Amino acid sequence: MSQSDSSQYTWAGRFSEPMSELVKRYTASVAFDQRMWRQDIRASLAHATMLAHQEIISKSDLADIERGMAQVAQEIEAGTFSWSLDLEDVHLNIEKRLTTLIGDAGKRLHTGRSRNDQVATDIRLYLRDAIDRIAALLGDFQNRLLDLAEREAATALPGFTHLQVAQPITFGHHLLAYFEMARRDAERFADCRRRCNRLPLGAAALAGTTYPIDRQLVADLLDFDGVCENSLDAVSDRDFAIEFCAASALLMMHFSRLSEELVLWMNPRFGFIRIADRFCTGSSIMPQKKNPDVPELARGKTGRVYGHLTALLTLMKGQPLAYNKDNQEDKEPLFDAIDTVTDTLRIFVAMIPGITANPENMRDALRQGFATATDLADYLVRKGLPFRDAHAVVGLAVRRAEELGRDLAQLSLPELQRFSPLIDDGVFAVLTIEGSLAARSHIGGTAPTQVLAAVARARRHLAHANQTA
Repeated sequence: MSQSDSSQYTWAGRFSEPMSELVKRYTASVAFDQRMWRQDIRASLAHATMLAHQEIISKSDLADIERGMAQVAQEIEAGTFSWSLDLEDVHLNIEKRLTTLIGDAGKRLHTGRSRNDQVATDIRLYLRDAIDRIAALLGDFQNRLLDLAEREAATALPGFTHLQVAQPITFGHHLLAYFEMARRDAERFADCRRRCNRLPLGAAALAGTTYPIDRQLVADLLDFDGVCENSLDAVSDRDFAIEFCAASALLMMHFSRLSEELVLWMNPRFGFIRIADRFCTGSSIMPQKKNPDVPELARGKTGRVYGHLTALLTLMKGQPLAYNKDNQEDKEPLFDAIDTVTDTLRIFVAMIPGITANPENMRDALRQGFATATDLADYLVRKGLPFRDAHAVVGLAVRRAEELGRDLAQLSLPELQRFSPLIDDGVFAVLTIEGSLAARSHIGGTAPTQVLAAVARARRHLAHANQTA
């Protein structure tokens, strides 16, 4: 290999022939890892600052590196930076341009580090930034849910089990279930961030470095909570990326469940909600159609994130310590999971305020499903009847009401008393939807007063979380 052939590769001195064009294309990652350029520059500047502090490079070299990196950042921001496939990845592209701009000082930047610990640092910084954005969007989503839940705190809705009408709940109470899911999602991402926030830099290729580096100084400069304690683990670990994808898969599962309900509720057979037109599409052939494409697509994208989690688990399962080229394949699944979760959150934050309830349709569904049957059983228990006997009595009453095509509340007192002499005219207050809702007035219950109290508690939780973030 001639000097001109080898000069573009930092490692080319060992090789006697140029890299195959096919291999070059197969092994290059710059097309997708260039999105980490901000993190790469930030980490390099922290590394250079430490090298100068430890007198491994001169203060003059540091000044040149800072000046050169500022120009590199400006060029990338302006879109004038020339990304080269020959330089494999974001790290070598930036280093090559820096060296072109400032000469030998740029060549000294890589002292005491390897691309192995460099990329491990960059990806942790990138993921940490992404988690912070996701956490903020999750908070926005939770706030939108709380706004809608507060507005619909007393709106009666059928609660389902087995997708059959079970008991009356409120629409606000139903929405708060998704708030609780999102709260746990936020906790998982916060946990993931803590484990991600350890500095690999200083591990070098796998064994550490002979230079008198100060890893804690770099960690402080980059706002890491500490350093990775083992050099082998530092360069080869991708647990944090897998954990992020696991948290993302759970988040998307929750969005998929909500999406499924939005799709069902918008169907005219339910007609429980309307979704604003700006979040729906029409049909190319059927002019009457209004399709809930956003929730449908979120439901579909959930499988995409599941796939990324499986891909990363499979990627890591057979790797011996320490770094292997396999790990180049960690970025595309991780980046796409980040993008998918971020975009899904953004669109749901915008869509939730565009959801309008149809209370009458919800009530009609409640009237068709004998939703207050359990309330009648509880009423009989309070009268002294054992629950299992009460359950049997109400089952007979439901069968009779079904034969007559009526709801339980539409049966006369004499008809109800045929099933139990314990029933008196106070039963009709129990059989109303409002009575059923109001009776469940405890923490976690569906009574409108409890829904409003839960909304207030949730708002305090979010305020506290924002203050401590």
